[in-house]
Amino acid sequence: MNKLPADPLSLILGILALVIGVAGCCCYGVTAIVPLILAIIGLISANKSLREYGENPEAYNPQTRSNVNTAKVINIIAIVINGLVFLVALGALAFYGTLMSSAILEGLENGNFENDDYYYESEYEYETTIEPESSETWEDDTYIIEEEVDSINLDSIQ
Repeated sequence: MNKLPADPLSLILGILALVIGVAGCCCYGVTAIVPLILAIIGLISANKSLREYGENPEAYNPQTRSNVNTAKVINIIAIVINGLVFLVALGALAFYGTLMSSAILEGLENGNFENDDYYYESEYEYETTIEPESSETWEDDTYIIEEEVDSINLDSIQ
């Protein structure tokens, strides 16, 4: 009597998928895709082996059918657990991404994206003379440009 082809393989893949999946929960589900793929491969190979056993049960040992059936159950459990962990990780990523994008957009709309550390208070007046570009003459060609005064009073700091 022979062993089914997926007897040790599907069992090992199912156990690995469970162990990596539980360890992946500590990493916020980032690694949940790898054990999910391992569990799917293990489930497919277990189903193929069980189909072979169903076609010719006399050629295989009944103990290997039991092992493959156990591996199938473990792989199904691993798929469910890792699928949930992966969906939770995607949900958390979407939630935090939405929060970050809304915070950035709100900051842009309110004008809070500039750093105010580089603005200094100045009360100087600058006089500039602007020459006319055409032959027109201006009555008063002197303009006063006033800088914006910061709202912090420097006298209170000293």
